Amino acid sequence: QVQLVESGGGLVQPGGSLRLSCAASGSIFSINSMGWYRQAPGKQRGLVARITNGGSTNYADSAKGRFTISRDNAKDTVYLQMNSLKPEETAVYYCNADVYVREGSWFPGDYWGRGTQVTVSS
Repeated sequence: QVQLVESGGGLVQPGGSLRLSCAASGSIFSINSMGWYRQAPGKQRGLVARITNGGSTNYADSAKGRFTISRDNAKDTVYLQMNSLKPEETAVYYCNADVYVREGSWFPGDYWGRGTQVTVSS
């Protein structure tokens, strides 16, 4: 019904920048909040940043001041601008969205993309 596709990951040197994109498609009535999460090998998935439909944002403490989440509601797309990247931020970055599906229930569904690899290394 709904697909989230991430792009923009890759290899970057410490201190470098990347911009991730996530486009939602499918039987979408509306999208509530959207967010980015990351998971490093052997660790649990954790929040990086999240943004509501109205534009309110929430960041992990480690991301504040360096990362910026934004969205284009007309394109059902969310972005994550990552600056001053650190090696410990190497992980698979996943897109998430709360989506109201057309002809669906009163409650939104929780959808995940398959992830995009970000590697920060010299």
